[in-house]
Amino acid sequence: MKQKMVANIRYIKSNYLLYLLVAPAVILTIIFKYVPIYGLLIAFKDYNPLNGIMGSEWVGLEHFTRFMSSPNFSILLINTLKLSVYGLLLGFFPPIILALSFNLLASDKLKKRLQLILYAPNFISVVVIAGMLFLFFANKGPINNIFESLTGKTLPFLTGPKYFRPLYIFSGIWQGIGWSSILYTATLANVPPELIEASEIDGANILQRIWHIDLPALKPVMTISFILAAGSIMSIGYEKAYLLQTTMNLPSSEIIATYVYKVGLQSGDYSYSTAVGLFNSVINLILLVSVNQVVKKLNDGEGL
Repeated sequence: MKQKMVANIRYIKSNYLLYLLVAPAVILTIIFKYVPIYGLLIAFKDYNPLNGIMGSEWVGLEHFTRFMSSPNFSILLINTLKLSVYGLLLGFFPPIILALSFNLLASDKLKKRLQLILYAPNFISVVVIAGMLFLFFANKGPINNIFESLTGKTLPFLTGPKYFRPLYIFSGIWQGIGWSSILYTATLANVPPELIEASEIDGANILQRIWHIDLPALKPVMTISFILAAGSIMSIGYEKAYLLQTTMNLPSSEIIATYVYKVGLQSGDYSYSTAVGLFNSVINLILLVSVNQVVKKLNDGEGL
């Protein structure tokens, strides 16, 4: 035991520059990810800012019971699940298809230009994206003008509850498809050229090459990406949903994240909003572990 400890100390001393390089990231992770865990105690207390966390009265699971027995619970849960599950199912494959398409382009110059165009939306602010959606899909916006010229009527894209999810999901796919394809494009760039040359000699067409060479190379990355995406199903950021909300589309746009924001910051019910947020995180953890186990069984023991 002593010898092992001495060996570890020597190893750290000989590689201290590497540890110094990692230190800022570790410190920031501890400060912003682990220290705030102490604040989760608020979820189990009747928090009063004047008394502090430890001085507030302990109420146990009262806030969790209050949330799960409220009429909003089923609506918020269903809206959150629908928005995230549909987003996962519809948004998972487009980046893969885009990466496969880039990989088949013979012209590197054209590929770089297309990548630049498709990566750009990722750097647009969520506020700007919401503004663009309101501008293009407004009652008198260009989309409705085209639709009205063809059908003689307009559609309530921004006020109709049934239009909120398609608008949210497809705008998200448009914004993130290019950036999400980077990992897959990089993976395909590492495919041995010998395999491609051998497939060409054997007379394989494009679809056969994709099926037998490209997709097997992407499989490990796709597996990890899917598990991580499924594990964050409940973690939809409130910003875009909140910005696209109107009084008319609330039945489908009110999700757990926006509810926590309104109850916690606008109404000042910190304990209740913390309990709702913690419930959300626990569900995410359960989904992550469950999906990982299922994928392991279906993927010959390979998972996260």
